[in-house]
Amino acid sequence: MIRKVWKRFSRFWEQDRGLTVFLVLLVVGLFIAPVVIHQRPIARFVGDVLFTLLLVTGAWAVSRRRAVAIVVSLSAAAALLVRWTARFAPLLDLSVGTAVSSLVTIVLARVFQRGRITRQRIEGAVAAYLLLGLIWAEAYELVALFRPGAFAGTGAGPGTAQDFVFFSFTTLTTVGYGDITPVAPAARSLANLESLVGQLYPAILLARLVSLEASWSFRERPGGDDPS
Repeated sequence: MIRKVWKRFSRFWEQDRGLTVFLVLLVVGLFIAPVVIHQRPIARFVGDVLFTLLLVTGAWAVSRRRAVAIVVSLSAAAALLVRWTARFAPLLDLSVGTAVSSLVTIVLARVFQRGRITRQRIEGAVAAYLLLGLIWAEAYELVALFRPGAFAGTGAGPGTAQDFVFFSFTTLTTVGYGDITPVAPAARSLANLESLVGQLYPAILLARLVSLEASWSFRERPGGDDPS
């Protein structure tokens, strides 16, 4: 039974369509689950299990490239250790950023592996873009933890995880509603960097992937030539 489950998750990452499924799961986890699941312990446990499965199977899937496999395996092991230890030591609860960083590595390794650039790989790059927003949200929360008052508009306390996820994505997409603003120099620097990445990532990386996918599709047409 365990072997069958393992093989299915391995195939999930070994096929490009797994990136589409991952993007859907990520969107659900980011924008739907927080509204539906109000009990934090249950939501946290489900998230821990999901992260574990994705990290382990993802590290296995990129094992064909030795250098990438070493980096991913080490980061995945560190992420799992910190994430599950944080359940017993709340002060060590910096695990979201660690785990998400590992997921970014795994997803981008799948996107840029050898072979044709497909629509699914573009969707994987979009998923990595969303994961960047989560990494910055964790960084903002860390700044607020060690520098009280680093953000204005979070209320009497340092702010919740959802506050910083909201602020991170409004900064990443340069929407900036203004209800939460960075005040401390470290918070402002992080916000400036995120806004730059938020503009350059779609303009350079996503645009390049879309052009490569279009080039492949053109070549496969009857009588199609290389557009370059």
